[in-house]
Amino acid sequence: MTGPEWATLDRRTVAVTALIVAGGCAGAAVLAIYWITRVTSFDTALLWVLSAAVLIVAVSCVIDHVRWRRTRYRVTPERVELHTGVFVSRRRSLHRDRVRTVDVTADPLLRVFGLVQVLVGTGEQSGSEGSVRLRPVTRQVAEVLRRTLLDRATDVTTDGSLARLDPAWIRYAPLSFLTPVLGGGAFGVVLNVADWFGLQDGVIGWAIALFRGVPLVTTVVVLAAIALVIGVIGSLALFVEMWWSYRLDREPGGTLRVRRGLLTTRSISLEERRLRGVEIVEPLGARLAGAARVDAVATGMVTPSEKDKTDHRTLLPAAPRAVADRVAAGVLREPDTPPTSISLTAHPVTARSRRVRWAAGTAAVPLAVLAVLGLLLTEVLLHVAWIAALVLVPAAVLLALDAYRGLGHGLTPEYLVARSGTTRRATVALQRSGIIGWTAKQSIFQRNAGLLTLSATTAAGAGAYSILDVGVSDGLLVAERAVPDLLTPFLQVTRPHVAEGAPVGR
Repeated sequence: MTGPEWATLDRRTVAVTALIVAGGCAGAAVLAIYWITRVTSFDTALLWVLSAAVLIVAVSCVIDHVRWRRTRYRVTPERVELHTGVFVSRRRSLHRDRVRTVDVTADPLLRVFGLVQVLVGTGEQSGSEGSVRLRPVTRQVAEVLRRTLLDRATDVTTDGSLARLDPAWIRYAPLSFLTPVLGGGAFGVVLNVADWFGLQDGVIGWAIALFRGVPLVTTVVVLAAIALVIGVIGSLALFVEMWWSYRLDREPGGTLRVRRGLLTTRSISLEERRLRGVEIVEPLGARLAGAARVDAVATGMVTPSEKDKTDHRTLLPAAPRAVADRVAAGVLREPDTPPTSISLTAHPVTARSRRVRWAAGTAAVPLAVLAVLGLLLTEVLLHVAWIAALVLVPAAVLLALDAYRGLGHGLTPEYLVARSGTTRRATVALQRSGIIGWTAKQSIFQRNAGLLTLSATTAAGAGAYSILDVGVSDGLLVAERAVPDLLTPFLQVTRPHVAEGAPVGR
């Protein structure tokens, strides 16, 4: 595989394309036949649709056959090269030293044929130009490619399993904010499908008739309960699809490998030398249940143009916090606990006041709108406003207080640790050696409160990780201690003032 010989994709790609296009045509045919039969007979409509489907499948197969004939790739000791193109020839060449990831995926159709897709990425911010996609190849070829491209000289030889799926973790899936979104989306899908067939008015009329005579509050509660049940089922199904057969392994040579998926299998590899830390993420629902997930902070993971960006950097799905801490420690090769578990320095109480004010103001906006509309239109909205105020204002204040309790920062000999958030609380442990600069921001409100937001810039992960609303002196001192001499000019100022968005880099 490392020789100069050119290789081709698996020739069964034509059969895969034929089945994919045929499936798409079958779905569109139902709607097409429905509309055509409104102006002609069913037999004529069926003949037209079948003829069009056969033509589309045939043309697609011809194009894919030409693509297969014109696609070739090879891996040399220095580069990964791909030549492809149907109407326009394209050549892509990646230097092997710049390869960061080799992801292997297989959707259900590819799995039927024993094939996979391989995506070789460099982590560059240039979209597809920084990657080579090989679809399809056999599993054996994919494994050889993965091992060849990620086999780098290293002294690390320790390997073993860091985590495996516990079926009990599925209980955390419905606690995501995705659950109500899936439930509400289900109603939208039903209405859209009904609209395709001209039945939307009938469906809406049927729903109105079904709840005729039922109090409005009861109707809303019933619909919300139905949406919640649908959302729970959808979130459970999504978790099973994404995380079935999950396992996190450390392979010889210093590579972390995540394998998961039920219908579409995924294999994601990450070189440990690209790792700059970890992030413990606790969405509100999971945190209340004592769960968290672990994300990698690493260079060259997935560019914004790729799909499933968050999933690619997730090393552990929502699991008990003790498990998340153990996995984070194992990933960072810490003997006991991860840096994210250290005691953090609290932030000034003025940061709490800022959060309470912002939360109260945010809750007041929709209440004010309801009150104004109630004065202009109907008193019912006034009652809705004060009832909503009894819920929104206390909830907003509680979230603000929780957000303040979540603020904190700290240092270990190797890591900068920062925590913030309430609906999505995140605790990041970032290698101090991976910090390449600082950005200090101070709004007029922060200046009056003696606070600033300090962001550590890095080439890994999100690109910057912030210490929110920290005291000016504490923030600048922790930045100086994290990376000595980087903020010395700022420490020499005589007053606690930092220009808006002022960057400092080395």
